Amino acid sequence: MKLKIMLWLLGVMLKRALRRKPGFRERLTAMRGLDWGIATEDLSISRHYRMSPQGIETATGLPVDLDLELRFESAAAAVRILRKPNQKAFLTGMMDGRVRLVGDSGDLTRLQKLLADM
Repeated sequence: MKLKIMLWLLGVMLKRALRRKPGFRERLTAMRGLDWGIATEDLSISRHYRMSPQGIETATGLPVDLDLELRFESAAAAVRILRKPNQKAFLTGMMDGRVRLVGDSGDLTRLQKLLADM
Protein backbone atom coordinates (compact mmCIF):
# COMPACT_ATOMS: atom_id res chain seq x y z
CA MET A 1 0.00 0.00 0.00
CA LYS A 2 2.87 2.36 0.81
CA LEU A 3 4.35 1.96 -2.67
CA LYS A 4 1.00 2.64 -4.36
CA ILE A 5 0.67 5.90 -2.44
CA MET A 6 4.28 6.89 -3.23
CA LEU A 7 3.74 6.33 -6.96
CA TRP A 8 0.46 8.24 -6.97
CA LEU A 9 2.09 11.10 -5.04
CA LEU A 10 4.97 11.14 -7.53
CA GLY A 11 2.44 11.83 -10.28
CA VAL A 12 1.00 14.73 -8.29
CA MET A 13 4.48 16.14 -7.70
CA LEU A 14 5.41 15.83 -11.39
CA LYS A 15 2.26 17.72 -12.44
CA ARG A 16 2.96 20.39 -9.84
CA ALA A 17 6.59 20.76 -11.01
CA LEU A 18 5.41 21.18 -14.60
CA ARG A 19 3.13 24.04 -13.54
CA ARG A 20 5.47 25.79 -11.10
CA LYS A 21 9.10 25.09 -12.04
CA PRO A 22 10.41 26.73 -15.22
CA GLY A 23 13.62 24.65 -15.18
CA PHE A 24 11.61 21.42 -15.11
CA ARG A 25 9.39 22.66 -17.97
CA GLU A 26 12.41 23.70 -20.06
CA ARG A 27 14.20 20.38 -19.62
CA LEU A 28 11.04 18.44 -20.44
CA THR A 29 10.54 20.58 -23.56
CA ALA A 30 14.12 19.90 -24.64
CA MET A 31 13.56 16.16 -24.11
CA ARG A 32 10.28 16.30 -26.09
CA GLY A 33 8.68 14.09 -23.49
CA LEU A 34 9.31 10.75 -21.85
CA ASP A 35 7.01 7.81 -21.17
CA TRP A 36 8.13 5.64 -18.27
CA GLY A 37 6.83 3.40 -15.53
CA ILE A 38 7.62 1.82 -12.18
CA ALA A 39 6.49 -1.65 -11.13
CA THR A 40 7.24 -4.61 -8.96
CA GLU A 41 8.67 -7.60 -10.83
CA ASP A 42 5.40 -9.54 -10.50
CA LEU A 43 3.44 -6.46 -11.73
CA SER A 44 1.19 -6.51 -8.66
CA ILE A 45 1.90 -2.79 -8.24
CA SER A 46 2.60 -0.66 -11.30
CA ARG A 47 2.14 2.90 -12.51
CA HIS A 48 3.19 4.72 -15.65
CA TYR A 49 3.81 8.37 -16.45
CA ARG A 50 3.45 9.99 -19.88
CA MET A 51 5.28 13.29 -19.73
CA SER A 52 5.24 15.94 -22.42
CA PRO A 53 5.56 19.74 -22.35
CA GLN A 54 1.77 19.92 -22.77
CA GLY A 55 1.04 17.90 -19.64
CA ILE A 56 1.64 14.80 -17.58
CA GLU A 57 -0.70 11.83 -17.59
CA THR A 58 -0.42 9.04 -15.05
CA ALA A 59 -2.34 5.81 -14.56
CA THR A 60 -1.95 2.33 -13.15
CA GLY A 61 -0.48 -0.46 -15.23
CA LEU A 62 2.42 -0.68 -17.67
CA PRO A 63 1.58 -0.25 -21.37
CA VAL A 64 3.95 -1.95 -23.81
CA ASP A 65 5.02 1.28 -25.56
CA LEU A 66 6.94 2.87 -22.66
CA ASP A 67 10.45 4.25 -23.21
CA LEU A 68 11.66 3.10 -19.79
CA GLU A 69 10.52 0.76 -17.04
CA LEU A 70 11.97 0.37 -13.57
CA ARG A 71 11.12 -3.03 -12.12
CA PHE A 72 11.77 -3.75 -8.45
CA GLU A 73 11.99 -7.23 -6.93
CA SER A 74 9.43 -6.31 -4.25
CA ALA A 75 7.40 -3.39 -2.96
CA ALA A 76 9.70 -3.10 0.07
CA ALA A 77 12.79 -2.85 -2.15
CA ALA A 78 11.07 -0.19 -4.25
CA VAL A 79 10.17 1.89 -1.22
CA ARG A 80 13.73 1.67 0.14
CA ILE A 81 15.31 2.78 -3.13
CA LEU A 82 12.71 5.39 -4.09
CA ARG A 83 12.92 7.16 -0.73
CA LYS A 84 16.40 8.39 -1.67
CA PRO A 85 16.54 8.06 -5.46
CA ASN A 86 20.11 8.75 -6.45
CA GLN A 87 22.32 7.18 -9.08
CA LYS A 88 24.28 5.13 -6.55
CA ALA A 89 21.11 3.58 -5.09
CA PHE A 90 19.91 2.52 -8.55
CA LEU A 91 23.30 1.13 -9.57
CA THR A 92 23.65 -0.81 -6.32
CA GLY A 93 20.11 -2.13 -6.74
CA MET A 94 20.86 -3.25 -10.29
CA MET A 95 24.05 -5.01 -9.20
CA ASP A 96 22.20 -6.79 -6.37
CA GLY A 97 19.30 -7.76 -8.65
CA ARG A 98 16.74 -5.72 -6.73
CA VAL A 99 16.18 -3.35 -9.68
CA ARG A 100 15.82 -4.22 -13.33
CA LEU A 101 15.91 -1.62 -16.07
CA VAL A 102 13.77 -2.28 -19.14
CA GLY A 103 14.69 0.14 -21.89
CA ASP A 104 17.60 2.42 -22.65
CA SER A 105 19.92 3.41 -19.80
CA GLY A 106 20.23 6.82 -21.48
CA ASP A 107 16.54 7.37 -20.73
CA LEU A 108 17.25 6.64 -17.05
CA THR A 109 19.95 9.32 -17.05
CA ARG A 110 17.56 11.78 -18.73
CA LEU A 111 14.89 10.94 -16.16
CA GLN A 112 17.27 11.45 -13.24
CA LYS A 113 18.33 14.86 -14.59
CA LEU A 114 14.70 15.84 -15.06
CA LEU A 115 13.73 14.75 -11.54
CA ALA A 116 16.65 16.74 -10.13
CA ASP A 117 14.86 19.89 -11.39
CA MET A 118 11.76 19.07 -9.35
